[in-house]
Amino acid sequence: MIAEIKKTTEQKMQKSLDALKADLGKVRTGRAHTGLLDHVMVEYYGNPTLITQVANVTLVDARTIGVQPWEKSMVGPVERAIRDSDLGLNPATNGDMIRVPMPMLTEERRRDLIKVIKAEGETAKVAVRNIRRDANNTLKDALKSKEIAEDEERRTQDEIQKLTDRFVAEIDKALVAKEADLMAV
Repeated sequence: MIAEIKKTTEQKMQKSLDALKADLGKVRTGRAHTGLLDHVMVEYYGNPTLITQVANVTLVDARTIGVQPWEKSMVGPVERAIRDSDLGLNPATNGDMIRVPMPMLTEERRRDLIKVIKAEGETAKVAVRNIRRDANNTLKDALKSKEIAEDEERRTQDEIQKLTDRFVAEIDKALVAKEADLMAV
């Protein structure tokens, strides 16, 4: 039972860390990467559809994303969806290829983005701490129902705390790396 609690706790904490890394990947730096457009929705025959399901998204160069819709009729809607997204991008159509240049970030915008990633990091830390609380509550319930002994509960709580500390440190490391990436000119 204790092994199961520790295993599920670690898996949930890992999912929180993975979610943070995915969110940090969406925060735009000055360089282009295709994952930036992953959440952009395009109106495809009346249905909102992910851009990756209606077009081929590639890197043209370090500062430009190329989007090539599979149907010529989708060039306009795809360009409009990119422009209307919250990413602040200005795509340009060249025949059936849409080029999305990455504008340079201003110092003020970089500072705003750092605030955003710090808030994301704090949210991830809260999620990890909530997982720790849930695991500790499960241990207390097991102790009350006499499924485990007191010293087992205390030892497992210490191990869960070490897990929590490890994941909080990994979150901090991911934030520092992303902050350095944002501040690089």
